[in-house]
Amino acid sequence: MKIGDKVRFLSEVGGGRVVGFQGKNIVLVEDEDGFDIPMQVRDVVVIDSDDYDISKVNPLEKKKPLPASATQAREQEEPEEKPVTFKPKPLERREGERLNLYLSFLPDDVKEISSTGFESYLVNDSNYYMQVSLMSAEGASWKLRFCGIIEPNSKLFVEAFDRSQVNDLERLCVQTIAWKQDKPFTLKPALTTELRLNLTKFYKLHIFRPNEFFNEPNWTEDVIRDDKPVRNVYVDAEQVKEALNSSCRQT
Repeated sequence: MKIGDKVRFLSEVGGGRVVGFQGKNIVLVEDEDGFDIPMQVRDVVVIDSDDYDISKVNPLEKKKPLPASATQAREQEEPEEKPVTFKPKPLERREGERLNLYLSFLPDDVKEISSTGFESYLVNDSNYYMQVSLMSAEGASWKLRFCGIIEPNSKLFVEAFDRSQVNDLERLCVQTIAWKQDKPFTLKPALTTELRLNLTKFYKLHIFRPNEFFNEPNWTEDVIRDDKPVRNVYVDAEQVKEALNSSCRQT
């Protein structure tokens, strides 16, 4: 097994390409979402290697092509691989003992930023499972947009929305509960984070850039940073101007 080999996991769903090693027993596998997953060498198997040495091939042992009927039967027996939302369980990271949660927006077509639709994802960058509820404000009330569980060190699709729905995202609330399964852990408090997004960023091309979580251009906002909810409140310039004018009239 070497860098560049395609592998699949034996005890988990998924696989990817070998990008490095940690010691003799740990292999780093890059999955289709760009995450580097540390796995035990014994838990992966090579399914495609770029080390093709023609000298190792015995011309007398070439495989005969299967009949068309056999090929069709095999295709029917082997189900198509489905996209995997969650990553296989990785080894825990020391920095992952602190909760870090992010909300990311990916444009469908970054070249058409003024008219494109978007997809949103939650990114759990910690060793904890998180139950997350995402809500948006509707006047004095709230609307539930997503509720689900995100596995440790993984990202999860939330929703797709078009340009006409951007204004619904100005005020958001995220509530989280964190835990670990089948092992002791440090108790984390339930957290509530309220965000006020600067919606003009949805129209600015330079805001959308690849980062450690996505190879595609994206805009990522902090929700929880190092166990603490982020208070990301956007102040409207017109509201500030109106407040200043009102103060001047009173004096």
